Parts: sequence; C-alpha cells; structure tokens
Amino acid sequence: MQTTVEPIRGTNDPVQSLELSLVVPVFNEEESVGPLVERILAAMAQYPNRWELILVDDGSTDATLVNARKFVGREGLALRIVELQRNFGQTAAMQAGIDTARGRLIATMDGDLQNDPRDIPSMVSELERRELDLLVGWRKNRKDGLLLRKIPSWCANYLIGRITGVKLHDYGCSLKIYRASIIKQVKLMGEMHRFIPAWVAGVVPSSRIGEMAVTHHAREHGVSKYGISRTFRVILDLLSVMFFMRYKARPGHFFGSLGLGLGAVAVLILLYLGFDKFIMGNDIGTRPMLMVGVVLLLSSVQMITTGILAEMIARTYYRDDASPNYIVRQIFDDQSQA
Repeated sequence: MQTTVEPIRGTNDPVQSLELSLVVPVFNEEESVGPLVERILAAMAQYPNRWELILVDDGSTDATLVNARKFVGREGLALRIVELQRNFGQTAAMQAGIDTARGRLIATMDGDLQNDPRDIPSMVSELERRELDLLVGWRKNRKDGLLLRKIPSWCANYLIGRITGVKLHDYGCSLKIYRASIIKQVKLMGEMHRFIPAWVAGVVPSSRIGEMAVTHHAREHGVSKYGISRTFRVILDLLSVMFFMRYKARPGHFFGSLGLGLGAVAVLILLYLGFDKFIMGNDIGTRPMLMVGVVLLLSSVQMITTGILAEMIARTYYRDDASPNYIVRQIFDDQSQA
C-alpha cells in the first residue's frame, strides 16, 4: 500500500517547518549506505533550518535495508526509510521519495557516494538567490570512465538539449534541488529520471531551471548499475520525451498531421491515375502507383482514427490517473521505533 502524508496547517507543527527533504534512492548499496548517512550528517551539521533524510530502498537483496535501519532514531537525524516491495527502478524509487517528502524544498542524490552532500547547502542558497524552481548539479570534473560513461553522456546531453530546448551541461546528475510545489506536479515514469529538467520545463519556464558545478567522486564500493547499453534506452526515452513535451495534451495533432499528410499524397496520386484512366484512356490496373495510392489512403484513415483514440485516452488519463508506479512495503522512522 502507498503511505501518504496529510497536509498539516498548524503554524507550530514541526512537519510544516521542515525546510528541506533529502531523497536518496538506494539499491544494493550495503557498503555505501552507512558512510553515506555519516557524510550527510557532517555536511548538514551547519545547515540552519530543519531537514529530513528519506532513504528509499528499491528492493535491495543485500544488507542495505538492515544497515540503513541502524540510523533510525539517531539523535540529530530525522530519518525516514521507505522500503519498496520489489525493485521498481531508480525513477519509481525517486518518485516514492518525492511523494513521501514533507519539506518546502526537495534535494535528490545518488546513494553510491559519488555525489557530495556538502554541495547541498550551497545549492539551496543558489536556488533561492537566483529564484529558481530547479537547480541541477553539473559534474564538471566527472570521475568516470571516458569511453563507457563520459562520451555517451556528452552525446546524450547534447541531444536532450537540442530536442527539449533546456540547455544544461549534465542531465544525468542526480544531485538536484527542487521546490516541492513544482516537482510534485510532475509524475516520473519508466526510466525518465534523467529527463527531469525537461519534464519540469513543461510546468515552469525554462528560465527558472539552472545548473551549478558540483563535486563528483569515483565510486568507492560495489559496481555501477549502468553500462553502455543504457545509451540505446536513452535514445528511445528521448523520443518519448519529445512526443510527450509537444503532444502530451493533444496527441490527435501528431497522428492527425501524419494522417493528413499521407492522405494528401494519396489524393494527388489517385487524382493523377484517375485523369490518366478516364481522360487519357490508359490502363492503370497493373501500375504500382495505384497500390501505393490505396495503401497511403488507408494509412491516412488509420492515422486519423488513431489520433482520435489517442485524444480519448489522453482525456481519460488526465481525469483518472492517480495511481503510483511503485508499492511501499513499510516505512521506518522514529515513530516506528517507539
């Protein structure tokens, strides 16, 4: 079942005074999760406002959850651990953490110790100073392999920027700061976490999205969950992003435009063949152009009707969609330890 947090309006309630929620999805990071929490505590020691840490265990099969639970109830740490029922993927885990977060601002980062939590306070200050809704980390000096990680990432960042219109150096950095009121309007699905700035640009102007150079460390424990194969998934996801950004609310325009274009070509072909048959008296029964014209005409009708169906599905989606793309098994926090 999904655990929700009801809004609390009392002016003295500690939940309402939460300034920052730090969301960290973890999957099979048993060696990293302990040092991660310690580093977060050290980095946030001088942060002047109230904050909470949300660890989302994305169906780990090692001791990640056990090691994380050791920190529940620790003095000076407001920790909540969201245990998902199985492995749903980083995007769903991030969505679960965002849904659970109660802070006015939300920060996200990876749990593999490659992001540096010491960047978070300065990123929060930078977001407020520039009056942004999203501040994205830029791994300017990235500590990853050149061939398998950096080059595919550079290519992906270029393509994403060109197609979405949101110009950033590093879409793939998980270290980001959001205004909760904005990111909670965006529903993350599939493997779309790397396109979050593009989704946010569908809610706010791209001028309210910025970036800031951050520290990046080499992986200390375990192995990367990603390889060169993700490049192909990024290309497919990018096509989906392009479609959703431009036609999410009006898919009929996309399919209808294709249908009208094919129909126009079909009409021209059939008019020409009709003139050749009835005016010039030539036989057209065995001409390939006749088959092409008929196929194009049928394709045109199919595209237009698909567009109508897509419009109906889109309206149903906007009216009825409220289901999460993850299942929470249990939440651990200070109250669960009492």
